Amino acid sequence: MASGKVKVGFYSLTGCAGDLLNILGMEDKLVEIFGNIDLMEFVMASSRVKPGKVDIAFVEGSVTTKKDLETIKRIRENCSKLVAIGDCAIWGGLQASLTGLDPKELMKAVYNTEENYYEFLGEHKALSEIVQVDYELPGCPIEQDEFLQLLIDLLRDVIPEFKDYPVCVECKIREIPCLIVEKGEACLGPITVGGCKARCPYYEAPCISCRGPIKDEANVAGELLMLLEKGWKEQDVVDKLRLFAARYKDISKLIRRV
Repeated sequence: MASGKVKVGFYSLTGCAGDLLNILGMEDKLVEIFGNIDLMEFVMASSRVKPGKVDIAFVEGSVTTKKDLETIKRIRENCSKLVAIGDCAIWGGLQASLTGLDPKELMKAVYNTEENYYEFLGEHKALSEIVQVDYELPGCPIEQDEFLQLLIDLLRDVIPEFKDYPVCVECKIREIPCLIVEKGEACLGPITVGGCKARCPYYEAPCISCRGPIKDEANVAGELLMLLEKGWKEQDVVDKLRLFAARYKDISKLIRRV
């Protein structure tokens, strides 16, 4: 590192770019943050791109096109740590919920042609399905405070910690009445990784699992039994989880713990 600073790059594949936009939204902190790193690439912030390897690569978006595939392989080869940020990079994103549909039909529906304009791969894959990923920061979009803590940890060469509890914990901390018990809502808080401070339940909107499923600690059995008692079918719960985590192959296995 000629500058003595950690070289950091920000990259975007297929998605809405909301994660990088959320980082740019930290106007009051960005000057200090970027003053402590050697910013190699962040196209949304600057057209200037520095050649060479990076120490930390933050990547959002799913691997959807041939260009995405080539890009993520190039990034992996040229970085020491690769961090997947956001739901698209970790689970394939909303677009992955179309997995299984005919790509030609999708092109026809949107562009009125079956020609594969964008060299669509036919699937919307998570980064970890293609390359080794060192860390994953969930969210749709990511939370600014979580990103900031992660960046500081990595700059200090500290192993970062990630939330390992469900949204329900944050509901209890904020003393938010349970939407499942009190109102019979199909809230996915018990099986969704926390970190959002239960933002949606706070405004009486049920959790739709935009941060993805919590894989090891989720009380899926209790959640599913409650939802079944409220009249939901098991497939309805699976479909709701697949909205944001379609590439999580163990969703059905998670449900079948009951």
